[in-house]
Amino acid sequence: MSKPPGEVRVKATNDWFGQFAAKASGWLGSRWAFAGAGVVVLVWALLGPIFHFSNTWQLVINTGTTIVTFLMVFLIQNTQNRDARAINLKLNELIRSIDKARDQMIDIENLSDLELDELQAKYERFKAAYESRRRQRKDKKQADVND
Repeated sequence: MSKPPGEVRVKATNDWFGQFAAKASGWLGSRWAFAGAGVVVLVWALLGPIFHFSNTWQLVINTGTTIVTFLMVFLIQNTQNRDARAINLKLNELIRSIDKARDQMIDIENLSDLELDELQAKYERFKAAYESRRRQRKDKKQADVND
């Protein structure tokens, strides 16, 4: 059986970091991970009097949170990169599948900031023209009702 043209073939990959990041982000973003972190902070706070709120006691939580934050930056960035890429591909497919859509919009995320600013200004002009036409229609309807 042949697959339809343009169909994406889904297959398992050997992207161990991507798989790890997806699973870790899913788990670390759960309520259980939050509860676990809360328990760690609570235990640390309760141990404060035992350790006389020493510098070492403070260093333990500071070092732990710094290490976790450092590692989480990479996990979060990996998942955001994949999400953004998937969304862009989905939008590209929608643009491609709509006859009246402008194909020039595909991959605009690769434009420079200046080009994106120009494109945004162009669409703001389209919006202003649309709003003006809408107000004119509304005013005309109101005038017709008053006559």
